[in-house]
Amino acid sequence: MSTPAPLLHIVLYQPDIPQNTGNIGRSCVAVGAKLWLVRPLGFRLDEKHLRRAGMDYWQFVDWEAVENWHELKQRLPDRPFWYLTKTARRLVWEAAFSAGDVLVFGSETRGLPATILAEQPGQNLKLPMHEQVRSLNLASTATAVMYEAVRQMGGLDCGAGRT
Repeated sequence: MSTPAPLLHIVLYQPDIPQNTGNIGRSCVAVGAKLWLVRPLGFRLDEKHLRRAGMDYWQFVDWEAVENWHELKQRLPDRPFWYLTKTARRLVWEAAFSAGDVLVFGSETRGLPATILAEQPGQNLKLPMHEQVRSLNLASTATAVMYEAVRQMGGLDCGAGRT
């Protein structure tokens, strides 16, 4: 039996906080997305905090770690990439998401590098927030954007409402 293609590809570029990565992994399981981690990471992948944050879901997470941005781009060719940054001009709901899209999130402390954001400036997106807020939590942001993409694609067929 073949594994279905991931609905989305979620990329964490050099994440720093294992609890965020674990929580994003759990959200990936919930929507059928694949999680990609771009090294270097701010934690070890076998760290107990990562497993705890993912609770007992980490075993179900479809994930891979790659050595660098170039390797990720080679592994996910010919796919639309969306870059999440608070400096974007476009809001998340102005994008048209499709199955197989790649959602890229930067590290908690540095965000995405300017070189990556400059690759396709029209693909840079943000969630709106009041100016008093410097940034949103990475796991919260990733989950909000994943579910907006899922909403645009018509939702999930996971048996909701069945009796």
